[in-house]
Amino acid sequence: MIENDYLLAWSAYGIAALGCLLVWFRLTRWMWRWLGEPLRVIVTVLLLTPTIVDPGKELFAPAIAITALDLLFGVGNNAWRAVADLALYGMLAMALYLLLAGGRWLFWRRRSDSDDPAAAEYEPTMRELMAHGEAGGPAGRRQGMRAGPRF
Repeated sequence: MIENDYLLAWSAYGIAALGCLLVWFRLTRWMWRWLGEPLRVIVTVLLLTPTIVDPGKELFAPAIAITALDLLFGVGNNAWRAVADLALYGMLAMALYLLLAGGRWLFWRRRSDSDDPAAAEYEPTMRELMAHGEAGGPAGRRQGMRAGPRF
């Protein structure tokens, strides 16, 4: 395989992996945040982790592909190296995600604690809303807005 073929193959794989990630992000968007985000991290690591195939030539391939091909066809001894790379990158990615998620949690917790608890429980009455023009009453009616009932 010449250098151009190698780069072309990695480019095609990169585009396909990004397409798969886009589909996975769309599939997991309905999930609860603390479940969907770790699943996104796991799939990202599975798709984007490279492993070395030939140490003499410094050729790399996707670790998930090397693992699958070695296990299905039994044609090499790179499966354990690929699994080790997946585990290493997976641990690093999850540690980084947990660090960022913990920072986000602390930020939102501190932000909600700094709000005035009395102001959070206060709910204005209809009379106050109408006085300020927020309820759509006479003080809040804008020019050109319809005043009658809608059928």
